[in-house]
Amino acid sequence: MSKTVCIIGAGPAGIVAAKTLALHHTNITSAPAPLFAVTVYDSNLSPGGLWPSSRSDPTRPIHPGMTANLTTNTVQFSDLAWEEHAPQFPRAWMVGSYLTRYVQKYLDGRENVEMRFGRRVVRAERGEGGRGWVVESEGVGEGGEGSESREYDFLVVASGYFGKKKVPEWAGGALLSSAGQTIPVVHSTEFRTLNGLLGDQSLPGKKILVVGGQMSGVEIASTIASELSSAAHSPGAKPIRDAKDYTVHHLSDRHTWVTPLFTTPTPTAKIPYFLPSDFNAFNIARRPQPLTNIRGGLVPESLARVGHESMKTSMGTDQAEFHPVMADHDPSAPLYVAISQFYPNLVRSGLITLSRGRLESPEEIPAKTGVESVDDIAAVVLATGFDPSPSLSFLPVDVLEKIGHAPEFPDLTPALASHGTHHPSVPDLGFVGFYRGPYWGVMEMQSRFLAHLWTPEAISPRSDALKTALERDRSSEEVLAMRGNPRTAQFPMGDYPYLMQEFASALSLDISPAHPPHPAPAPPVDLITPARYSYPNAAEPSSAEETEKSLRQTRKCADECLTSTGCLAASVFRNLLGTWTLNREIKSSLPSHPSGTFTGTATFLLRRKTADGIETAAAGEQAFDGAREGWEYLYIEEGIFASSVGFSFPATRRYVYRYDEVRDVLSLWFVRVNDDEKADYLFHEVEFLPRPDSEAKSGSGSGVRAKAGHLCIDDYYAVEYDFGLEGVGMKRWEVRYVVKGPKKEYTLHGVYTRP
Repeated sequence: MSKTVCIIGAGPAGIVAAKTLALHHTNITSAPAPLFAVTVYDSNLSPGGLWPSSRSDPTRPIHPGMTANLTTNTVQFSDLAWEEHAPQFPRAWMVGSYLTRYVQKYLDGRENVEMRFGRRVVRAERGEGGRGWVVESEGVGEGGEGSESREYDFLVVASGYFGKKKVPEWAGGALLSSAGQTIPVVHSTEFRTLNGLLGDQSLPGKKILVVGGQMSGVEIASTIASELSSAAHSPGAKPIRDAKDYTVHHLSDRHTWVTPLFTTPTPTAKIPYFLPSDFNAFNIARRPQPLTNIRGGLVPESLARVGHESMKTSMGTDQAEFHPVMADHDPSAPLYVAISQFYPNLVRSGLITLSRGRLESPEEIPAKTGVESVDDIAAVVLATGFDPSPSLSFLPVDVLEKIGHAPEFPDLTPALASHGTHHPSVPDLGFVGFYRGPYWGVMEMQSRFLAHLWTPEAISPRSDALKTALERDRSSEEVLAMRGNPRTAQFPMGDYPYLMQEFASALSLDISPAHPPHPAPAPPVDLITPARYSYPNAAEPSSAEETEKSLRQTRKCADECLTSTGCLAASVFRNLLGTWTLNREIKSSLPSHPSGTFTGTATFLLRRKTADGIETAAAGEQAFDGAREGWEYLYIEEGIFASSVGFSFPATRRYVYRYDEVRDVLSLWFVRVNDDEKADYLFHEVEFLPRPDSEAKSGSGSGVRAKAGHLCIDDYYAVEYDFGLEGVGMKRWEVRYVVKGPKKEYTLHGVYTRP
């Protein structure tokens, strides 16, 4: 008879646990079918957990339009590939759609799986004789069924670490301004629109104060600043008044390295390679084998210093060029990292101001931070994280004590064994994804671990590898040692490749071979992905096809970035944001077009991508249209043209720069004559040139070369670009135009440098 399993939560952890346990018997030839019958509870009405189920889903904590900070090569399970049209970095609603597809493929219609949406587990007590669980749940919302109890043999906690928003006691919905007006206060997960945050804009303040560092603080500060820029510089009706007058003030209590979505494994090269960030972070090609835990646990001072120097080298900057506070750090302290495409240059541009400290006296404005006072506040956004304790509130007090639950250490609770999977004192209780910053591959491994741990030995005796892993495990002790220790890593279980290795060893799972190396001088890449630890399933033969598809997609991405010009357009596009000093020389062969020089500035103003000039079909509900979605720049140059014959005059011009995430293409568009905020028609697409065989053959230019062309009636514009990338940044770039036609014959050479 099947053992019954209650799984609490239908987010990524819950559904992969349900699939793994429900299908586990198919991997054991002597097992009766099935070994486990699973019931999944979730208070939401559909799967996904934090992740929205559609573009317009307003019910989940994550904004549907948020860009994931890891690619589809990491945000995946081993047996379901992403759609071919998905961008490398999916939007949150796409992640929710992926999870829905996973449920449809592996759980819907299966006899030993029951999905109980719209029900919240309120209590889980021990069964008779201290065995099993009596789970009480209640219906959620109008029309929800009442309370009921069911008995289960095993309980899996997959309710996630985001139990309840951490909000200071003083944040009761509003602050009191010096003028006696109330200022809105929201948690970062509540932000959706500028209108929703600022309301009727009746307050005189023009600063949006973001409180909190680490990932969420950087993400929400960048998001709000990007939306302010878009509101100020997009054509048509403006979502708020006077958007140009608003700024974001980010108050953080710690130093954070902010890396972009695309990083380089060759930061000192004249023509660096770029890859999605997880290709570099989870590349084991240059790590000694077997892997050791170098990114989690307690970080020795020597390792911290190496980490800070490595970040400085890989980024090509200590971040002082953006703001002094971004460079101010203790090199002996564990490093903290956030991922954001635009945050550093939004700081450089002044849309985000930055200070170090904590909000000490928030009851009245100006707000005291311990270092300075911040006034002129229009709204406060709290990026203060979550408390995981409510996600365990259904467990009995004695069970919480046994598993080492300590609410006062929200990043390190409970103290579980086998890398956050179980506790020996409560053998029929398991955990999946219940730690800070869980990776999808680790959730899948934790689910497999529980399936093997709970398989009756009469059916399948424990392997020697599993026994050894259980005997040698010191995870609980390591968690206890980290509590209150200032040397604890940002993510205590943050070494994803190491965790995958350890679970694979315990489960006797082999990693699939690395792809053949790319030709020199391309750096070696051996990326850890869930698909490399396949788990063949007789009940779902198509799972092997999905695994192979995922592996091909990963290989394709690496090929495009290491043997072609992939990822360069995205990296250049990100670096354009903000203001540049522009010096342009014009040499004309015709007296009707005088030669001369232009001196001034060129500013790239970030905004949501507009559809003007684009003739593609509108994106459907479940499709991402790279031509219409994402970000673009309104380009404005202003300065003085001084002719070679002595006269001068003010000059200006505008373009729209766009980046297509799906096609990986950077393009330049003319603006309309009668509306200089709207794109009119395509000027040219930038074609990045293949890298030379060696840097010695790259010529005298700055680095990355590109070309373009445009025929304007009878005049042809030949364009050459030279982008000087340093680490992940760019401090100089050049563009040359050679224009020939019946009435035009001149060259332009523009040099852009950061002021």
